[in-house]
Amino acid sequence: MKRMLIIGYVWPEPRSSAAGSRMLQLIRIFKAEGYTITFASSCAKTDNAYPLETLGVSQETIVLNDSSFDTFIKVLQPNIVMFDRFMMEEQYGWRVAAHCPNALRVLDTEDLHFLRKARQQAFKTNAPIATYLKGDLAKREIASIYRSDISLIISTYEMHLLKNQFHVPSSLLHYLPFLIEESHLTTQTLPAFEARQYFVFIGNFMHAPNYDAVMYLKQDLWPGIRQKLPKAQLHIYGAYTPQKVQQLHNTKEGFLTKGFAEDVHTVMQQAKVCLVPVRYGAGLKGKLVDAMLNGTPVVTTAVGAEGLIQPVTASGTITETPEAFIEAAVALYTDISHWNTKHLGMPETITAYLNVNQHVPIFNNLIRETLKHLQEKRDANFTGAMLMHHTLQSTKYLSKWIEAKNKVV
Repeated sequence: MKRMLIIGYVWPEPRSSAAGSRMLQLIRIFKAEGYTITFASSCAKTDNAYPLETLGVSQETIVLNDSSFDTFIKVLQPNIVMFDRFMMEEQYGWRVAAHCPNALRVLDTEDLHFLRKARQQAFKTNAPIATYLKGDLAKREIASIYRSDISLIISTYEMHLLKNQFHVPSSLLHYLPFLIEESHLTTQTLPAFEARQYFVFIGNFMHAPNYDAVMYLKQDLWPGIRQKLPKAQLHIYGAYTPQKVQQLHNTKEGFLTKGFAEDVHTVMQQAKVCLVPVRYGAGLKGKLVDAMLNGTPVVTTAVGAEGLIQPVTASGTITETPEAFIEAAVALYTDISHWNTKHLGMPETITAYLNVNQHVPIFNNLIRETLKHLQEKRDANFTGAMLMHHTLQSTKYLSKWIEAKNKVV
């Protein structure tokens, strides 16, 4: 039997975040390959968590810094262990290596956390990103990549950064973006320009770049757009909308906070233009993919379009100044010819770029070949072996100390 363990940072919430959708995509890939999957997490489960049992996935609650995990994994004996973000590899990777040494260790980075953090710090201090790029978080995350047999990278930009600036071997990295099935949505079946009526922004507000983007809209961008389009509305959707975002709601200004979106496709198909003014972040932006799948032209930044430059350029506008953003938003909202040019063929364009049939066979073959030659791969990764050795000597005993301390308390 082919067994797989996924150690989740959180329980997947596909309606709340792109990360949740990404995890379900990975689960379905391995299910299709015949794996029996167990999903384990120490995080509390919310009402938005996906019912994994409907996919035939077993669910287990695990505990941080507790030897009960050792017993759990020794009984399970998975062929593959996938860590959901590097923090899970830090926490559990040494236990997996100690008690299930022949399991293939896969790291799903989601996005590069150190890149997102460095951009956030550089933005706040108005400093070059190089000032923060090679800090402690980068050392932790890249060490995790070295300790893993395969790390899944969601963006071509991040692949380039890791290989060319940090000199991570290509053999440890695999590009696997968001995956799109052959779209049933076409410009013939999607609402036309005349049937759409507002601007939209959508994002999980537990993600700092989304909150910053909404504040940027409120303070710098929407007043300029509203001045040119006095009757226009901006609808703000998002999971876990905090009070500070809800308080931005202002009917007179046309700035409307709508809360959780029950169906992102309905929201996008009713909108005329999707605004994504993210000023820092990393990875791919699920909101852009959702917009393009639903034929909704986008206005975004270089950071927002990162990893999707070609389809975003074909379906919207990439800007770098508030003035350019306002101008592009107004043009798409008012010029039917311009809007139709961006709208035409949009679902087909993004589907071709992120086509599941293009990426999954390559990924499946990589997994099969790596399982066959796992020891050879590890022998060629001395840096990873060295980092795992020191992790076993440091993280292991720190974790045991925390466990002992918890028992005393």
